[in-house]
Amino acid sequence: MARLDRRSLLLGGTALAGLAALPFIGRALAAGTGAVPGDFEVTHTDEEWLAILGPEAFEIMRRQGTEMPWSSALLDEHREGVFNCAGCDLPLFDSATKYDSGTGWPSFYQPLDNAVGTMTDTLIGYERTEVHCRRCGGHLGHVFNDGPPPTGLRYCMDGLSLKFAPRAA
Repeated sequence: MARLDRRSLLLGGTALAGLAALPFIGRALAAGTGAVPGDFEVTHTDEEWLAILGPEAFEIMRRQGTEMPWSSALLDEHREGVFNCAGCDLPLFDSATKYDSGTGWPSFYQPLDNAVGTMTDTLIGYERTEVHCRRCGGHLGHVFNDGPPPTGLRYCMDGLSLKFAPRAA
């Protein structure tokens, strides 16, 4: 058996500490530094947003975080209706455009007219297109070019950014 010296112990301990920190570093990198810049119709202070949204949705919608895949109850929502912004209740997506993308997040191939805005996001080291509510600026998720017809787009949304409103019978 090889003899362990002080240098080996220090290097091994540092490596183990680095590995243990990876989940926390990844989450910190995935979360942004704040809400989408711009002038929006609905505005609140961070304290007000936190009271309206709760801590988990606040982290996503106002800090550009991401919920864990497969964690949203909206994945199993198959009724007819509309998915609204959790921050300001603006209708965003019709249930007819929702589909199972296999990614673990509620996905849609098209938003409602004049419902969302987009901007370039480079938080994780490459360019993607961030999607936000056009009325309150709340982060909703991202849009990708790998969706189904008729648009070829996949609006991959954080479920905590959405509230479902069933269509009246």
